[in-house]
Amino acid sequence: MSKLEMLTPDNSAIALIDYQPAMYQGVQSHDRLVVFNNIQILAKAAKLFKIPTVLTTVAKDSFSGPFMPEVTGLFPNHDIIDRTSMNSWLDANFRKAVAATGRKKFVIAGLWTEACVMFPTLDMLKEGFEIYIPADACGDLSMEAHNRSMERAIQAGAIPITSAQYVFELQQDWARSETYEGVMDILRAHSPYGIQVRFSKWALGEHASEGGAQAAE
Repeated sequence: MSKLEMLTPDNSAIALIDYQPAMYQGVQSHDRLVVFNNIQILAKAAKLFKIPTVLTTVAKDSFSGPFMPEVTGLFPNHDIIDRTSMNSWLDANFRKAVAATGRKKFVIAGLWTEACVMFPTLDMLKEGFEIYIPADACGDLSMEAHNRSMERAIQAGAIPITSAQYVFELQQDWARSETYEGVMDILRAHSPYGIQVRFSKWALGEHASEGGAQAAE
């Protein structure tokens, strides 16, 4: 396992942690709609590329509310692990779900960065996992809290990425036709580049493709 080895559908998994109403209420480090869109980029990419995905909540029924349906609706057959611990790694069911993926490269995103992302990151690094954190899909009580937490995670050995980078790293080649339109759908729905995608389709026709003429056929 090497940090120089890119994330692929065959070597990685993803854990999405605590995207719940109570946790969103505390986010002041980012525009909440930015986080709201970026977590959907991650989740839709994970579904498109068939990435093993772990979903978990904290105190769903007694305090924090359900995991956002825009994500859970993508994974209707997934069990959502509910915990009492801030640190997901302390929960036996979470550890079991992580182990069941069989992967050592793990993308971790959640609310909030300083606890629900940081704590399992440190523990999983100690257990030999390689952790990637999409910083723009996480949020915290303040920008200071988010930035210091990201810095601490990086110093501990985690690798910072972004939500769009995750998609591009999985796609790699626009001529990969089996996932091309799915990636375009994600960009259209959740990124500024989606405006360009729509324009190109309008100006050049629905055959327009970054994968070239052959990919568009």
